Amino acid sequence: MARFSSINRTAVMLLVAVLGSTALTACTTTSSSDRESRLSQRAQLDQDVQQTLDRLYRLVPDARSLAQQAEGVLVFPGVLGASFIVGASHGDGSLLMDGAKAGYYTTTSGSIGFQAGAQSQAIVYLLMTEKALNRVRSDNGWSVGASAGVAVADIGANGQITNATADKEVIAFVMNNQGIQGGVSLNGAKISKVSP
Repeated sequence: MARFSSINRTAVMLLVAVLGSTALTACTTTSSSDRESRLSQRAQLDQDVQQTLDRLYRLVPDARSLAQQAEGVLVFPGVLGASFIVGASHGDGSLLMDGAKAGYYTTTSGSIGFQAGAQSQAIVYLLMTEKALNRVRSDNGWSVGASAGVAVADIGANGQITNATADKEVIAFVMNNQGIQGGVSLNGAKISKVSP
């Protein structure tokens, strides 16, 4: 009887393993329409990234020369945040190196505060050093503020970037519908690579 029970237990475990792997395969199989939808979304994101950079260069002409000096430029065209005491934000973006696309990324963050509402911002990170670029490209992702000093661009009255900003390892520009935002903290944002 004990031997029969052992065989039944083994058979049940094998059946569970087979069914589990079949279910996982079914969940991870991507249909052609899913792939087309993803390609379409990425094409739109690529267009939004370029429009965001164009807008940044119009608002802050100095940003173009800084971007050309940067090891990488990480662009999130639409980071949507919503909050009511506890807030969260999320956005999709792209890393550019020498003007060419080098991968897709997401940014997420959470906050606690007494504000309510929703807002959308575009965030552009200029990764001025190879060390900063490597942090972003790491498989573990990058938590803003945990390591590298990130300076949110300080724009003077004449539209020029101040010297205090221009010598940082990472320079960030935050834009909303009105233009460049100052005094914004990006600490706590988590940036992660998206699988191809």
